[in-house]
This record gives sequence, structure tokens and C-alpha cells, in this order.
Amino acid sequence: MEILHSKIYGEQRTETPLLVFHGLFGMLDNWGSFGKEFGELMPTHLLDLRNHGRSFHSDSMTHDDLAQDIVNYMDAHNIPKANLLGHSLGGKAVMQFAINFPDRLEKLIVADIAPKAYPPHHQGIIKALQSVDFSTVESRQDVEKVLEEYIHEKFVIQFLMKNLYWTDDKKLAWRFNLKTLAEKYTEFVSNAIKFGVFNGPTLFIAGANSNYILPQDEFLIKQQFPHSKIIKIKNAEHWVQANNPVDFNAAVKDFLL
Repeated sequence: MEILHSKIYGEQRTETPLLVFHGLFGMLDNWGSFGKEFGELMPTHLLDLRNHGRSFHSDSMTHDDLAQDIVNYMDAHNIPKANLLGHSLGGKAVMQFAINFPDRLEKLIVADIAPKAYPPHHQGIIKALQSVDFSTVESRQDVEKVLEEYIHEKFVIQFLMKNLYWTDDKKLAWRFNLKTLAEKYTEFVSNAIKFGVFNGPTLFIAGANSNYILPQDEFLIKQQFPHSKIIKIKNAEHWVQANNPVDFNAAVKDFLL
């Protein structure tokens, strides 16, 4: 059994651990400053989802897979119960975990995603990533030029380029498993999480300028997470934790402490 790669802050602390999961094409490094801050308060584990970062690659990428990975990680690290925080795809992973393994969870935090199915909306990014020919590019700048042909938001390009690394044979490559993420995209984006109810305390944090959690989603959220509240972070879009980290971190602390 393969265990997710992680970085742990505050490992010696005795509070209930907080496990943090990034979104699609992300990696645990995206949460570094958050991890340092929260590691002063509780053991804080930043994790790479399967097919991302330094975690293992797999041909399978269902919500149930992601939930099982979390259980396997907790068992490997002797964590009987945890608090979970997930953004976007990571949010779907932690919601499915809450439904499948409610007795292993104290509190749940979901950042800017609902339990519903979403229409495919990353085709442009996937096409851009697939257009990089690693047999010909020689520098990070070469990769950036290819991405710029398809993607016009500078911050999205910078976010994706954090996944570049040099292989042992001195070639650039993506850390994420683009093949599986492209092939199985509809399984984890265009599928709702399986129906079920988590009765524990739950916080949904939406970006005030994001359209990922709509007013009409609140009924579905309350059906599956009856003890949830939804808050909006001002001056924030989908990457709510990066757009307004001060208010985001304050909301998480207020909920957990």
C-alpha cells in the first residue's frame, strides 16, 4: 500500500492533527506559510494528493480512492481522529472521507467547492499542459512560452509552473500525473460526491468573488452536512486561501480553536 507524501509542522504537539489537501494541479507547497502558522497551534500535515506533487501515481482517481488514501495515511501515522481541510479537488476528497469514515473525523473544513458535480472547465489548462513537448524544451522559460499561448492569467501559469522539476536525466517534467488527470478528469470533477450524511461540525469557506458555491447549492450542502455553516471571504476568488490569507486563516482558527 502506498502512502501519500506529506510535510508535517508541529509534529510534537498533542492536539488533534489538522490534515490539509490542495486542489487540482496543486501540491502541498502551496500551503507552506499556512502550515508554518498552524503548526504553532496543532500538528499540521500538508499532503500531496495521489497523482500530484511527490505522492504516488495511479491509473485510478475516484473520490473513494482519495478518501481511502486519507485513511491509509492516518493509519500509517497513528492518527485515530483528525480535522480535515481541503480546497477544491481536496475539498471533494475530504467531503467523501467525511461520508465514508465519519468516526475518524472531528471537524471538516471545505474551501470553495460544493458536493455537486461540476461541468468540465479545465480543458484549456489541460490542453496547455499537454502541448508542452518535454523532448524539446530546455528551460522553464521555454515551458512558460508554451503555456502563455493558451493561458492568459499570469498567476495560473505561475501556479502550474511550480510543478516543474528536473528529472535524473536532466529533462524537465511535470510532477503531477497529467495522463491520469486528463483521462479520468470527468470522474473527479463531473461527479458529485456519493450521497451520505456527515453530522459533525463543518465549515464551508467560499470566496466572495467565486462562483463555485452558489446560493442554490446551500440546500444540497445542508442535506449532506446538516451541521455546517457557509461563510464568504471578501476580496477572494476560487483560490480563497491565497487571495485573502489573513481572513481565511482567521476563519479556520475561529472554527477549530
